[in-house]
Amino acid sequence: MVASLDDTKRNAIAVKLASLKSMQQLLIENEQLFLRESTDSEISDRIRKMLEDDQKNLGILETIIVQYGVHGEPKSTVREFIDKIRQLMKGSDLTFFEKVFQHELLKHQQVMTGLIIHKASQKVGADVMAAIGPLNTVNFENRAHQEQLKGILEVLGVRELTGQDADQGIWARVQDALAAFSGVVGSAVTQTTDKQDMNIQDVIRMDHNKVNILFTELQQTNDPQKIQEYFGQIYKDLTAHAEAEEEVVYPRVRSFYGERDTRELYDEQADMKRRLDEIKAMNVSSPEFKNKVKQLQDVVMDHVRQEESTMFAAIRNNLSSDQTEQLATQFKAAKSKIQERLASNKSGMRG
Repeated sequence: MVASLDDTKRNAIAVKLASLKSMQQLLIENEQLFLRESTDSEISDRIRKMLEDDQKNLGILETIIVQYGVHGEPKSTVREFIDKIRQLMKGSDLTFFEKVFQHELLKHQQVMTGLIIHKASQKVGADVMAAIGPLNTVNFENRAHQEQLKGILEVLGVRELTGQDADQGIWARVQDALAAFSGVVGSAVTQTTDKQDMNIQDVIRMDHNKVNILFTELQQTNDPQKIQEYFGQIYKDLTAHAEAEEEVVYPRVRSFYGERDTRELYDEQADMKRRLDEIKAMNVSSPEFKNKVKQLQDVVMDHVRQEESTMFAAIRNNLSSDQTEQLATQFKAAKSKIQERLASNKSGMRG
Protein backbone atom coordinates (compact mmCIF):
# COMPACT_ATOMS: atom_id res chain seq x y z
CA MET A 1 0.00 0.00 0.00
CA VAL A 2 1.24 3.46 -0.87
CA ALA A 3 1.57 6.01 1.88
CA SER A 4 1.97 9.75 1.68
CA LEU A 5 5.63 10.52 1.29
CA ASP A 6 7.25 10.64 4.73
CA ASP A 7 10.86 11.47 4.03
CA THR A 8 13.22 12.80 6.69
CA LYS A 9 14.66 15.54 4.48
CA ARG A 10 11.23 16.72 3.36
CA ASN A 11 9.98 16.81 6.94
CA ALA A 12 13.04 18.85 7.98
CA ILE A 13 12.27 21.39 5.24
CA ALA A 14 8.63 21.48 6.41
CA VAL A 15 9.80 22.44 9.92
CA LYS A 16 11.98 25.21 8.47
CA LEU A 17 9.08 26.53 6.40
CA ALA A 18 6.89 26.60 9.51
CA SER A 19 9.60 28.55 11.34
CA LEU A 20 9.86 30.94 8.41
CA LYS A 21 6.12 31.60 8.58
CA SER A 22 6.17 32.19 12.35
CA MET A 23 9.07 34.60 11.98
CA GLN A 24 7.26 36.40 9.16
CA GLN A 25 4.29 36.94 11.46
CA LEU A 26 6.63 38.41 14.08
CA LEU A 27 8.17 40.78 11.52
CA ILE A 28 4.70 42.06 10.64
CA GLU A 29 3.85 42.62 14.30
CA ASN A 30 7.12 44.53 14.80
CA GLU A 31 6.52 46.81 11.84
CA GLN A 32 2.99 47.58 12.97
CA LEU A 33 4.42 48.54 16.36
CA PHE A 34 7.16 50.68 14.75
CA LEU A 35 4.56 52.66 12.83
CA ARG A 36 2.88 53.54 16.11
CA GLU A 37 6.18 54.58 17.72
CA SER A 38 7.88 56.38 14.82
CA THR A 39 7.84 60.18 14.74
CA ASP A 40 9.91 60.49 11.54
CA SER A 41 7.87 60.65 8.32
CA GLU A 42 10.69 59.28 6.12
CA ILE A 43 11.24 56.32 8.42
CA SER A 44 7.48 55.72 8.72
CA ASP A 45 7.09 55.68 4.94
CA ARG A 46 9.85 53.10 4.56
CA ILE A 47 8.49 50.90 7.35
CA ARG A 48 5.00 51.13 5.88
CA LYS A 49 6.31 49.83 2.53
CA MET A 50 8.15 46.99 4.31
CA LEU A 51 4.94 46.09 6.13
CA GLU A 52 3.05 45.88 2.84
CA ASP A 53 5.77 43.61 1.41
CA ASP A 54 5.80 41.42 4.51
CA GLN A 55 2.02 41.02 4.57
CA LYS A 56 2.13 39.97 0.90
CA ASN A 57 5.05 37.62 1.61
CA LEU A 58 3.17 35.96 4.46
CA GLY A 59 0.53 35.01 1.90
CA ILE A 60 3.25 33.67 -0.40
CA LEU A 61 4.70 31.56 2.44
CA GLU A 62 1.26 30.15 3.22
CA THR A 63 0.87 29.22 -0.46
CA ILE A 64 4.30 27.56 -0.49
CA ILE A 65 3.49 25.47 2.57
CA VAL A 66 0.24 24.20 1.03
CA GLN A 67 1.99 23.65 -2.30
CA TYR A 68 4.82 21.77 -0.59
CA GLY A 69 2.27 19.41 0.90
CA VAL A 70 4.21 18.43 4.03
CA HIS A 71 3.11 20.34 7.11
CA GLY A 72 5.47 20.97 10.02
CA GLU A 73 5.60 22.92 13.26
CA PRO A 74 8.38 25.28 14.36
CA LYS A 75 10.79 23.82 16.90
CA SER A 76 10.06 24.66 20.54
CA THR A 77 13.27 26.70 20.67
CA VAL A 78 12.06 28.85 17.76
CA ARG A 79 8.67 29.41 19.42
CA GLU A 80 10.37 30.38 22.68
CA PHE A 81 12.71 32.76 20.85
CA ILE A 82 9.81 34.45 19.06
CA ASP A 83 7.87 34.84 22.32
CA LYS A 84 10.91 36.42 23.97
CA ILE A 85 11.42 38.92 21.12
CA ARG A 86 7.70 39.72 21.07
CA GLN A 87 7.76 40.63 24.77
CA LEU A 88 10.90 42.75 24.32
CA MET A 89 9.32 44.66 21.46
CA LYS A 90 6.15 45.35 23.43
CA GLY A 91 8.05 46.41 26.56
CA SER A 92 9.90 49.61 27.42
CA ASP A 93 13.34 48.15 28.16
CA LEU A 94 14.56 48.82 24.60
CA THR A 95 14.75 52.17 22.87
CA PHE A 96 13.21 52.58 19.42
CA PHE A 97 16.69 52.30 17.91
CA GLU A 98 17.35 49.06 19.82
CA LYS A 99 14.05 47.58 18.69
CA VAL A 100 14.80 48.34 15.04
CA PHE A 101 18.29 46.92 15.56
CA GLN A 102 16.78 43.62 16.76
CA HIS A 103 14.39 43.72 13.82
CA GLU A 104 17.27 43.98 11.36
CA LEU A 105 18.87 40.91 12.96
CA LEU A 106 15.58 39.05 12.54
CA LYS A 107 15.51 40.03 8.86
CA HIS A 108 19.02 38.60 8.47
CA GLN A 109 17.89 35.37 10.14
CA GLN A 110 14.88 35.24 7.81
CA VAL A 111 17.06 35.74 4.74
CA MET A 112 19.48 32.98 5.76
CA THR A 113 16.67 30.55 6.61
CA GLY A 114 15.04 31.18 3.24
CA LEU A 115 18.31 30.71 1.37
CA ILE A 116 19.08 27.47 3.25
CA ILE A 117 15.62 26.09 2.41
CA HIS A 118 16.20 26.97 -1.25
CA LYS A 119 19.61 25.29 -1.34
CA ALA A 120 18.39 22.21 0.54
CA SER A 121 15.47 21.85 -1.86
CA GLN A 122 17.91 21.56 -4.76
CA LYS A 123 19.23 18.38 -3.11
CA VAL A 124 15.84 16.79 -2.45
CA GLY A 125 13.99 16.91 -5.77
CA ALA A 126 12.76 18.99 -8.69
CA ASP A 127 9.19 18.76 -7.38
CA VAL A 128 10.32 20.40 -4.12
CA MET A 129 12.04 23.16 -6.08
CA ALA A 130 8.81 23.76 -8.01
CA ALA A 131 6.80 23.97 -4.79
CA ILE A 132 9.10 26.46 -3.06
CA GLY A 133 9.93 28.51 -6.17
CA PRO A 134 8.08 31.65 -5.00
CA LEU A 135 10.32 31.68 -1.91
CA ASN A 136 12.91 33.40 -4.11
CA THR A 137 10.78 36.54 -4.09
CA VAL A 138 10.46 36.49 -0.28
CA ASN A 139 14.24 36.03 0.09
CA PHE A 140 14.97 38.88 -2.30
CA GLU A 141 12.60 41.32 -0.62
CA ASN A 142 13.87 40.47 2.86
CA ARG A 143 17.41 41.12 1.65
CA ALA A 144 16.30 44.47 0.22
CA HIS A 145 14.63 45.29 3.53
CA GLN A 146 17.95 44.79 5.27
CA GLU A 147 19.46 47.61 3.22
CA GLN A 148 16.54 49.86 4.13
CA LEU A 149 16.89 48.99 7.82
CA LYS A 150 20.60 49.83 7.78
CA GLY A 151 19.69 53.35 6.68
CA ILE A 152 17.00 53.62 9.36
CA LEU A 153 19.44 52.42 12.02
CA GLU A 154 22.03 54.98 10.96
CA VAL A 155 19.48 57.80 11.28
CA LEU A 156 18.15 56.60 14.62
CA GLY A 157 21.59 55.77 16.04
CA VAL A 158 23.10 59.17 15.28
CA ARG A 159 19.99 60.89 16.62
CA GLU A 160 20.06 58.83 19.82
CA LEU A 161 23.78 59.49 20.47
CA THR A 162 24.01 63.16 19.48
CA GLY A 163 20.49 64.54 19.37
CA GLN A 164 21.20 65.66 15.82
CA ASP A 165 20.16 64.42 12.40
CA ALA A 166 22.56 62.29 10.40
CA ASP A 167 23.90 63.17 6.98
CA GLN A 168 20.93 63.12 4.58
CA GLY A 169 23.07 61.27 2.03
CA ILE A 170 22.12 58.10 3.89
CA TRP A 171 19.01 57.49 1.81
CA ALA A 172 20.84 58.01 -1.48
CA ARG A 173 23.39 55.39 -0.41
CA VAL A 174 20.60 53.01 0.55
CA GLN A 175 18.96 53.43 -2.85
CA ASP A 176 22.31 52.87 -4.60
CA ALA A 177 22.81 49.68 -2.61
CA LEU A 178 19.32 48.48 -3.49
CA ALA A 179 19.84 49.26 -7.17
CA ALA A 180 23.17 47.39 -7.22
CA PHE A 181 21.67 44.42 -5.38
CA SER A 182 18.67 44.32 -7.71
CA GLY A 183 20.92 44.48 -10.74
CA VAL A 184 22.92 41.46 -9.59
CA VAL A 185 20.16 39.13 -8.45
CA GLY A 186 16.77 40.77 -8.89
CA SER A 187 15.88 39.49 -12.31
CA ALA A 188 17.04 36.00 -11.40
CA VAL A 189 15.02 35.58 -8.22
CA THR A 190 11.88 37.68 -8.45
CA GLN A 191 9.61 35.17 -10.11
CA THR A 192 6.16 36.16 -8.90
CA THR A 193 4.16 39.17 -9.97
CA ASP A 194 3.49 42.34 -8.02
CA LYS A 195 -0.04 41.18 -7.26
CA GLN A 196 -0.98 41.12 -3.59
CA ASP A 197 -2.28 37.55 -3.90
CA MET A 198 -2.12 34.76 -6.44
CA ASN A 199 -5.37 33.99 -8.22
CA ILE A 200 -6.96 30.56 -8.52
CA GLN A 201 -5.40 29.98 -11.94
CA ASP A 202 -1.90 30.64 -10.53
CA VAL A 203 -2.40 28.21 -7.66
CA ILE A 204 -3.92 25.43 -9.76
CA ARG A 205 -1.19 25.83 -12.38
CA MET A 206 1.47 25.45 -9.66
CA ASP A 207 -0.15 22.15 -8.63
CA HIS A 208 -0.17 20.98 -12.24
CA ASN A 209 3.50 21.84 -12.75
CA LYS A 210 4.56 20.06 -9.58
CA VAL A 211 2.75 16.80 -10.30
CA ASN A 212 4.09 16.76 -13.87
CA ILE A 213 7.61 17.00 -12.46
CA LEU A 214 6.87 14.13 -10.06
CA PHE A 215 5.66 11.94 -12.93
CA THR A 216 8.85 12.71 -14.86
CA GLU A 217 11.07 11.94 -11.86
CA LEU A 218 9.31 8.63 -11.26
CA GLN A 219 9.67 7.50 -14.87
CA GLN A 220 13.37 8.40 -14.92
CA THR A 221 14.41 6.28 -11.93
CA ASN A 222 14.67 2.52 -11.48
CA ASP A 223 15.26 2.72 -7.73
CA PRO A 224 12.25 1.03 -6.03
CA GLN A 225 12.59 3.30 -3.00
CA LYS A 226 12.54 6.43 -5.17
CA ILE A 227 9.61 5.09 -7.19
CA GLN A 228 7.75 4.50 -3.94
CA GLU A 229 8.52 8.01 -2.69
CA TYR A 230 7.54 9.73 -5.93
CA PHE A 231 4.28 7.83 -6.26
CA GLY A 232 3.53 8.45 -2.60
CA GLN A 233 3.84 12.19 -3.24
CA ILE A 234 1.82 11.96 -6.48
CA TYR A 235 -0.95 10.13 -4.62
CA LYS A 236 -1.09 12.69 -1.85
CA ASP A 237 -0.82 15.75 -4.13
CA LEU A 238 -3.42 14.59 -6.65
CA THR A 239 -5.86 13.50 -3.94
CA ALA A 240 -5.64 16.82 -2.07
CA HIS A 241 -5.80 18.83 -5.29
CA ALA A 242 -8.83 16.94 -6.65
CA GLU A 243 -10.81 17.05 -3.40
CA ALA A 244 -10.13 20.78 -2.94
CA GLU A 245 -11.24 21.50 -6.51
CA GLU A 246 -14.42 19.48 -6.03
CA GLU A 247 -15.15 21.22 -2.73
CA VAL A 248 -14.37 24.80 -3.76
CA VAL A 249 -13.64 25.40 -7.46
CA TYR A 250 -16.07 23.29 -9.47
CA PRO A 251 -19.20 24.40 -7.57
CA ARG A 252 -18.12 28.02 -8.10
CA VAL A 253 -17.55 27.73 -11.86
CA ARG A 254 -20.50 25.47 -12.69
CA SER A 255 -22.93 28.33 -13.39
CA PHE A 256 -20.79 29.88 -16.14
CA TYR A 257 -18.58 26.95 -17.24
CA GLY A 258 -21.64 24.81 -17.91
CA GLU A 259 -23.17 21.71 -16.35
CA ARG A 260 -21.82 19.31 -19.00
CA ASP A 261 -18.22 20.56 -18.92
CA THR A 262 -18.17 20.72 -15.12
CA ARG A 263 -19.58 17.19 -14.91
CA GLU A 264 -16.78 16.06 -17.22
CA LEU A 265 -14.19 17.45 -14.81
CA TYR A 266 -15.75 15.54 -11.92
CA ASP A 267 -15.84 12.34 -13.99
CA GLU A 268 -12.21 12.70 -15.06
CA GLN A 269 -11.13 13.09 -11.46
CA ALA A 270 -13.20 10.07 -10.42
CA ASP A 271 -11.31 8.05 -13.04
CA MET A 272 -8.02 9.51 -11.78
CA LYS A 273 -8.81 8.53 -8.17
CA ARG A 274 -9.76 5.02 -9.26
CA ARG A 275 -6.43 4.65 -11.05
CA LEU A 276 -4.55 6.06 -8.06
CA ASP A 277 -6.09 3.47 -5.74
CA GLU A 278 -5.40 0.67 -8.23
CA ILE A 279 -1.71 1.62 -8.42
CA LYS A 280 -1.59 2.17 -4.65
CA ALA A 281 -2.41 -1.51 -4.12
CA MET A 282 0.35 -2.69 -6.49
CA ASN A 283 3.88 -3.76 -5.66
CA VAL A 284 6.33 -1.08 -6.87
CA SER A 285 8.62 -3.80 -8.23
CA SER A 286 5.88 -5.12 -10.52
CA PRO A 287 6.74 -4.80 -14.23
CA GLU A 288 3.30 -3.21 -14.74
CA PHE A 289 3.74 -0.52 -12.10
CA LYS A 290 5.38 2.11 -14.33
CA ASN A 291 3.00 1.34 -17.21
CA LYS A 292 0.03 1.99 -14.94
CA VAL A 293 1.62 5.23 -13.72
CA LYS A 294 2.17 6.33 -17.34
CA GLN A 295 -1.50 5.67 -18.13
CA LEU A 296 -2.45 7.73 -15.08
CA GLN A 297 -0.14 10.52 -16.23
CA ASP A 298 -1.85 10.62 -19.63
CA VAL A 299 -5.27 10.92 -17.98
CA VAL A 300 -4.06 13.65 -15.62
CA MET A 301 -2.39 15.67 -18.38
CA ASP A 302 -5.55 15.57 -20.53
CA HIS A 303 -7.48 16.86 -17.52
CA VAL A 304 -4.85 19.58 -16.98
CA ARG A 305 -5.13 20.75 -20.58
CA GLN A 306 -8.91 21.12 -20.27
CA GLU A 307 -8.66 23.09 -17.01
CA GLU A 308 -5.89 25.40 -18.22
CA SER A 309 -7.61 26.17 -21.51
CA THR A 310 -11.40 26.25 -21.31
CA MET A 311 -11.96 26.42 -17.53
CA PHE A 312 -9.32 29.13 -16.99
CA ALA A 313 -10.79 31.14 -19.87
CA ALA A 314 -14.26 30.89 -18.34
CA ILE A 315 -12.88 32.07 -14.98
CA ARG A 316 -11.12 35.04 -16.59
CA ASN A 317 -14.29 36.03 -18.42
CA ASN A 318 -16.68 35.71 -15.49
CA LEU A 319 -14.83 36.47 -12.24
CA SER A 320 -13.09 39.66 -11.13
CA SER A 321 -9.48 39.71 -9.89
CA ASP A 322 -10.70 39.96 -6.30
CA GLN A 323 -13.01 36.99 -6.82
CA THR A 324 -10.27 34.80 -8.32
CA GLU A 325 -7.92 35.70 -5.46
CA GLN A 326 -10.62 34.91 -2.90
CA LEU A 327 -11.26 31.59 -4.63
CA ALA A 328 -7.54 30.83 -4.40
CA THR A 329 -7.61 31.54 -0.66
CA GLN A 330 -10.59 29.20 -0.19
CA PHE A 331 -8.91 26.51 -2.32
CA LYS A 332 -5.67 26.68 -0.32
CA ALA A 333 -7.56 26.48 2.99
CA ALA A 334 -9.53 23.43 1.83
CA LYS A 335 -6.40 21.77 0.46
CA SER A 336 -4.49 22.38 3.70
CA LYS A 337 -7.21 20.63 5.74
CA ILE A 338 -7.25 17.71 3.32
CA GLN A 339 -3.45 17.40 3.52
CA GLU A 340 -3.61 17.31 7.31
CA ARG A 341 -6.26 14.58 7.16
CA LEU A 342 -4.16 12.52 4.71
CA ALA A 343 -1.10 12.92 6.92
CA SER A 344 -3.02 11.58 9.92
CA ASN A 345 -4.16 8.52 7.92
CA LYS A 346 -0.75 7.36 6.71
CA SER A 347 -0.26 3.68 6.04
CA GLY A 348 2.56 1.50 4.79
CA MET A 349 3.39 0.49 1.22
CA ARG A 350 4.68 -2.77 -0.14
CA GLY A 351 8.10 -2.61 -1.78
